[in-house]
Amino acid sequence: YQRRVRVFFLLSWIRMTLKEYQIIGRKIPTGDDPKPPVYRMRIFAPNKIVVKSRFWYFLGQLHKIKRSSGEILAVNEIFEKKPLKVKNFGIFLRYNSRTGTHNVYKEFRDTSRTGAVNKLYMDMAARHRTAFRSIQILDVKEIPASKAKRASTLAFIDSKIKFPLPHRIPRAPLKKYRKTFRPVRPTTWA
Repeated sequence: YQRRVRVFFLLSWIRMTLKEYQIIGRKIPTGDDPKPPVYRMRIFAPNKIVVKSRFWYFLGQLHKIKRSSGEILAVNEIFEKKPLKVKNFGIFLRYNSRTGTHNVYKEFRDTSRTGAVNKLYMDMAARHRTAFRSIQILDVKEIPASKAKRASTLAFIDSKIKFPLPHRIPRAPLKKYRKTFRPVRPTTWA
């Protein structure tokens, strides 16, 4: 039973689809500091629990505020305004490898920010063997076609792009015309 549960959690992380959240939090007001500053972050994570965990991780690094001395004011999921339009995204990130910390800029084409970030995590895992916990996304920007730099993005920025279908196998329109064996080979280049 324990092995099945472990495998289930492993598979749920493999198929992880990230969502974009906005989280707002601050230090708990005290007599010395009655109006502490409020901090807002946009975090990509599979659920709200991971969002809160990442928020306190980053806030501890940046402003030395712990979960025990802070409070979360709001957690909201952010949705894409135009989810059917294909856009170019430039992503700035920092990741920890075995040798040190590296700053990276990558570009992806997708219909949403969350889709681009999902592609980013898959790409970083494939090319650099980087785990989810080792990646810090600094900024995700929608970029115009004129500002795109990477060859993988530039290859698809073309108003007259075509995707030919070279190997077409004609199918019989009715079942009575279908045959297992035929006297001539089909023409697949038409």
